[in-house]
Amino acid sequence: MKSTVALLAISFALTANLSARSWKQAATGKVIEAELVKFEDGKVHLKLADGRVGQVDVNSLSLEDQEYIASLQSLPAATAGEGGSAWPQFRGPNYDGISPDAGLLSEWPDGGPQKLWVFEGAGLGYSGMSVVGDSLYTLGTKGDEITVVCVDITNGMEVWSTKIGTDDQNGYNVGWGHGPRSTPTIADGKVYVLGPKGLLVCLDAAEGSKVWSKNLVDDFGGKSGGWGFSESPLVDGDKVVIGPGGSDSPVVALNKDNGNTIWKASGFSVGGGKAEYATVVALDLNGRRQYLRLFNDKLVSLDSVTGDLLWSTDWPGGQSPAVIPTPIADGDEILIASGYGVGSKLVKIDADNQPSDVWQEKTLKVKHGGMIKMGDHVYGSSEGEGLVCLEWESGELAWNEKGQFFGSTDSVALADGMLYVLNDQTGTLSLVKASPDGFEQTGQFTMDPQSDQRHQKGKVWTYPLVVGGKLFLTDQEIIICYDISK
Repeated sequence: MKSTVALLAISFALTANLSARSWKQAATGKVIEAELVKFEDGKVHLKLADGRVGQVDVNSLSLEDQEYIASLQSLPAATAGEGGSAWPQFRGPNYDGISPDAGLLSEWPDGGPQKLWVFEGAGLGYSGMSVVGDSLYTLGTKGDEITVVCVDITNGMEVWSTKIGTDDQNGYNVGWGHGPRSTPTIADGKVYVLGPKGLLVCLDAAEGSKVWSKNLVDDFGGKSGGWGFSESPLVDGDKVVIGPGGSDSPVVALNKDNGNTIWKASGFSVGGGKAEYATVVALDLNGRRQYLRLFNDKLVSLDSVTGDLLWSTDWPGGQSPAVIPTPIADGDEILIASGYGVGSKLVKIDADNQPSDVWQEKTLKVKHGGMIKMGDHVYGSSEGEGLVCLEWESGELAWNEKGQFFGSTDSVALADGMLYVLNDQTGTLSLVKASPDGFEQTGQFTMDPQSDQRHQKGKVWTYPLVVGGKLFLTDQEIIICYDISK
């Protein structure tokens, strides 16, 4: 992703005759009519009808508004913000796991960065976190209730908590602990969440009230993998896109405002019928908006308007008990990977939407810690290899690091040129330079406190989150916030 530094240096005045348009606050959905006067130092200056001019942080606006501002200078939409204070969905605004933050600590003091607060009411499970403005959203199981929680990141206090359903813990627990596994998606003042047994719910982001709900099993004949439904909802335009699996509706698009079905995917079947665990990724390619979804036997691309199959490529994920990592799309190339001995593959799509394999190898065997592309290399935790750096175009190993704090199921995040590698066994977080030149660690600490409610076989599996100069770590019901800004 391009750095935000270039954007921060830009201060441009806009022509005075720009017509008024609607602007929407992402967290609350509040809409105002105003003229854009200028954009400077991460803030938009808006002129109201009565002549008053106010300043608004660009990160607090909807993604559509940020895209509009970016288009005025032909900048990528993901960089249309200062310091990266918006992380509205799983793997961030560009689906790539890279924080748009800059100006972060490149080394940590002994004991780690400054701890700002600890919140202990998130509930049990492995749900990820999303942040828009000053609000953090996650979900967990409290007793037998699946609960969505909103936390104020300025002080670590709960803003609201809403029960969305019950969790009987049956059918998906299988020894690793219960609770939700997915990450909330925030869009246009709404929160979209998925429970482990297929309950899909839309809530009001400001108040936590329910707007609509569906069930991937009851409404679409869905079939989860053995560890339950784990993907995170994709909100794209007017659609919520998600993969129930099953034989009838392997992927569906729903109206984001009311949950009504827009289309059900067609033209392919899913081996074993299971949804598996990857999240849908949106991609603009060959003049079409495409939706990528990885299943255990294939990667499929669907037309965003109709749900028709555009292309697919085979994948031997059925040899493993789970296909988990979300694909990485970069231009006309897509990287997919799985653990349990399967490995990874780079696919190239030609102008006629025909896929071909660039390479396939077994060094990068990602179970569920994710993988991230930076520059010409990809980083991730690999089964039997530890932390791995792989050359994107060739699939050749640049370096790997094994050891006490670098295992096969560590979670990886990237911000400001640094990798944040969370060891799932100990909760130890390592700061590592994202460089193909070799392994270089510049900081390490162990999160404290850790949950005493975690299942005896459970691990610290939730991805680290870096946004707005803060680092967030989660272990079951506990969320810890650190200051990592310079």
